[in-house]
Order: sequence, then C-alpha cells, then structure tokens
Amino acid sequence: MLNDNTIENLIEGVMRHGPEILDKCLSDAEELAQYRSNLHKEFLNYEVPKSAIDSNNWLIPAEYKNMDIEQFLIDQCPEENIERLNKELSLFRTHKMIPALKAMKYIVDALRKNNIVWGVGRGSSVASYVLHIIGVHKVDPIKYDIPIEEFFKGEDNG
Repeated sequence: MLNDNTIENLIEGVMRHGPEILDKCLSDAEELAQYRSNLHKEFLNYEVPKSAIDSNNWLIPAEYKNMDIEQFLIDQCPEENIERLNKELSLFRTHKMIPALKAMKYIVDALRKNNIVWGVGRGSSVASYVLHIIGVHKVDPIKYDIPIEEFFKGEDNG
C-alpha cells in the first residue's frame, strides 16, 4: 500500500522527470513521434468553452467589482487615442469581458503595491490599448500600429 510520502515522491518524480519517463515508456521512436503529433494536434484544436463569465464569485475587493472601469480608462486616455479606446471598449462589452478588466486592474494594482515585477507583455495581449492603460503590459499598440483584432483573433469582431 502506498503511503502519503510515497505518493508525494512519485508525483514529484513525474513532475520533474515526466518527459524522460514518457520517452522511456514509449521506447519505439515511431510510437513516440505519433504520441507527440497527436498531443500537438489536440492542443491546437482545443476550443475554449464559450460559457458566461460569473464574476460574482471572484474574490476581488468590492471597490474593484463596483468601479466604473470604463470611466477610469477614459480618464487615463489622451484625447488623440479616444477613438481606439472606444472601439476596444465596444469589443470588450460585446464579449462580456468588462468584469475581467476590473479583475485585471485589481491584479495590476496588487502587483504594484507589493513590488512584484511582471513581464512587459507577450502574445496577443499587447494588441490591446485597454490592457496597456490598465498596466497589464508596457507595449503601446497604437505606437506600433498593432490592430485590436490581433487580441480578438478568431472571434466575431462585429
């Protein structure tokens, strides 16, 4: 019978040496190549579930849940960028992502308050001027002419 300590050691070993163990279990090179190919296809074809966001259960302070994030963003936005901001806000509304913006504002504020460093930005998030204003990333998509559609790739952008 396995005790808790043995199970922890097994889990730690698999986490640390998983790829090596898998390679040994799949000793046939063709079998290994097929496994990796299937795994790659599975991840590429994975569809994100389209379920409603229930932000009522998120553990963020009431001041963030109740904040007018759109007004905050408008107040932070230079006049020359207001058209881009309004376009993005419309997309965020359409995709019912306004609660996520409030949560992101809370996360960024908490990181700053606790002197925690995070990345300058990566992936499609840098296409969002809204996320730039909130402080999620440091890349100004207007300066680099990155269209917001890069952020909402694969979505119906109305």
